[in-house]
Amino acid sequence: MDRQARAPGGPPGWRRPDASMSLLADLHAGRVLDPGYADAAARRAAAGDAAPRRSPLRGGGVLLVLVLTGVLLAVAGAETRRSEPVAAQQRHRLVDAIRARTEESDALQRRLDALRTETERLRAAGLARSEEGRRARRDLAAAAAAAAAQPAAGPALVAVLDDAPPDAAPPARDGAAPGDGRVYDRDLQAVVNGLWAAGATAIAINGQRLTPTTAVRTAGEAILVDYRPLTGPYRVTALGDPGRLRAAYRGSAADRRTAALHDRFRIRYDLETAKAARLPAAGALRLRYARPLPAGPAGGTARGEGDPP
Repeated sequence: MDRQARAPGGPPGWRRPDASMSLLADLHAGRVLDPGYADAAARRAAAGDAAPRRSPLRGGGVLLVLVLTGVLLAVAGAETRRSEPVAAQQRHRLVDAIRARTEESDALQRRLDALRTETERLRAAGLARSEEGRRARRDLAAAAAAAAAQPAAGPALVAVLDDAPPDAAPPARDGAAPGDGRVYDRDLQAVVNGLWAAGATAIAINGQRLTPTTAVRTAGEAILVDYRPLTGPYRVTALGDPGRLRAAYRGSAADRRTAALHDRFRIRYDLETAKAARLPAAGALRLRYARPLPAGPAGGTARGEGDPP
C-alpha cells in the first residue's frame, strides 16, 4: 500500500482525493522548498559554508585582462601619435620634391625657348640671302604656325573656368559625389573645340600652347595638358578678333553646355577680352606615323611606318 498517498488518520486503503496533486498540497500547506533543498542548506550552515566563496583566481584573471587591454590601447594610441609626424614629414618632402622638379622643368623650358629664338634668328639670316631661301622661310613660317612651333601674339578672347565655391554645394553630376562642382577635362575640351570652330588661330590653356596632337586629360584630381598639371582657374586664351570670336562662339554647343554647368553646378564661367596676348611656342613635335623616304632617282616621298618598302 502507498503510505504517502494515504491521509493521516484515515482508514487503511483510503486515498485522499488530492493525492495526485502533491505539489499543490505542499504549497497550500506552506512547504515551499523541497525537503532535499532544506537538508542541503542545513548541512551547509552546519559546516560554516552558508554562502559560496568566489575563487580569487577568477577575479584576478578578469583584472589581468582589463590591464592588458588598457596597455594595448595605450600602445596603439602612442603609435598613432608617433606615425602622424612621420606621415606629415613624408608629405612635405614629397611636395618639396614636386616643386623642385617643376622649377627645374620651368627653367629648362625657358632655356629651350631662348635657344629656339636664337636658332630662328640664325636660320632667318641664312635663308634671307637668296630668293629661294626667302620662299623656304615663308613656307616654314606657315608650317610652324600650324604646328604651334613658334610664339604667337595678338588680341584674344579668354574663357575662364574654375571650380564651384565650397559653400555652393551643388548636386552630384555624372556619378560624382554630392557637392562636387569641379571642372573636368571634358569641360575644357568642349570650350577648346568651340573656340577652334569659332575661328581661333592659336589657343593656350594657362600658358600651355595647344597643338594638333595635344591631349587634355584628367589624372587623379589634376588636369593635364601634354602631361603638365594645371590648377584653376583655367584660362583658355584664343587668338583672333575678339568681336568675331565672341559672336561666333556665343550660342554654340560648347557655350550652352558650359553655361548650363555654371547655372546648375555653380562652376565659374566668364568670357573676357584681351587686347594683347602672347602665347609661347609648343614643344617640338615628334612624328610617329610618317617619315620621309630617302631621296632616289624618282625623288623622295613620305610613307607610313607600316607601309611596305
